[in-house]
Amino acid sequence: MSVKFEKNATNEGLLTFEIPLEDVKKGLDKTFKKVQKTVSVPGFRKGKVPRQIFNNVYGEEALYEDTLNLLLQDAFRKAIEESGVEPVIEPEVHIEKMEKGEAWVLHAHVITKPEVKLGQYKELTVEKQDREVSDEEVNEAIETKRQALAELVIKDSEAVSGDTVVIDYEGFVGEEAFEGGKGDNHSLELGSNSFIPGFEEQLVGTKAEDEKDVVVTFPEEYHSEDLAGKEAVFKVKVHEVKAKEVPALDDEFAKDADEEVESLSELENKIRVQLTEEKEANAKEAVEDLALRQAVENAEIVELPQAMVDQEIERQMSYFLNNLQRQGINEEMFYQISGQSKDDLKAQYAEEAELRTKTNLVLEAIVEAEAIEISEDEINAEVESLAAQYNMEVEQVRGFVSTDMLEADVRLKKAMSLIVDSVEEK
Repeated sequence: MSVKFEKNATNEGLLTFEIPLEDVKKGLDKTFKKVQKTVSVPGFRKGKVPRQIFNNVYGEEALYEDTLNLLLQDAFRKAIEESGVEPVIEPEVHIEKMEKGEAWVLHAHVITKPEVKLGQYKELTVEKQDREVSDEEVNEAIETKRQALAELVIKDSEAVSGDTVVIDYEGFVGEEAFEGGKGDNHSLELGSNSFIPGFEEQLVGTKAEDEKDVVVTFPEEYHSEDLAGKEAVFKVKVHEVKAKEVPALDDEFAKDADEEVESLSELENKIRVQLTEEKEANAKEAVEDLALRQAVENAEIVELPQAMVDQEIERQMSYFLNNLQRQGINEEMFYQISGQSKDDLKAQYAEEAELRTKTNLVLEAIVEAEAIEISEDEINAEVESLAAQYNMEVEQVRGFVSTDMLEADVRLKKAMSLIVDSVEEK
């Protein structure tokens, strides 16, 4: 097989390769056998048309496209192996020459894996992470639980910030009511900032059965252009004022908050353990992230191809949008709801995608530099981990994920461990 790679930039080049005539002939024979079953030629029964007659009527060239599709993947793989280049994205293959009775010649513009010059990646130093849980943090967690168990109780006195008022309202610009500006029996927590700025503050001091004109100005950036920047009057009728009553900080509250405890002290201890575990996990994640970033910063990646970053952006966007789709929100709906465009979403993922790409390249370089090997037991452990993570059977995982992908993932994880296991916090 004739293969030639001509470098025309640091990480780009033209790969020219042949499909040998012998392989072309075998491919044409296979394609003809498939086509023969369906082709019709006067004087011959379907499926019985001889090859020569087919060639005379339709021309052998009629088989070329299907034959190329049949042979291309294997031919390109062999060309890559023989040339030693490492494409980082799937290239488009173009036909250079397809002559009858000759080898077929093809070429592809290939973007290759950039050179990575490793810097220090072991025995790194990162900022010491906080793992201590304070009494204040425990108290805040308990207070959150108290607030969750709070009840709203009707009161006769004036509303204060934090109270909930049940109101009817209708908004007017000038003398005209505007669309979407009316509500009945709406519960509004004062101070929640869920209404237009200035609205809730004007209801502080009201009581049940009060009627009040609330004057506000819509923000300049308000989503409705018809209302943006305009003054409006809301005619409000207060039906009820409710105060939030939180349970007393005692053993009964603790049992209501968590059925596994019998006292407030038990609840405090349980929360402290949970917060400690959370902080420990967060600290571990932060150390890993800081160490990886430092290893990447210490390395030199020679002209990172933008195509690799773009591919990672597309992968992350696809993952995000597929998750939304499972929740019943398609791509178009997301852009309408969020007010973003596809370009906005791409920009949002760009920086993270570049870091991910660089990180993978550095880890791959470490795998090579350290000659990292993996065992069958490590592969099996990875399969079992994935099965547990995605609630699948082990054999299902093996059916979805190739052995090559599993081995690559395990090697990268071992490379990451080399970085993280030797890191020091100061």
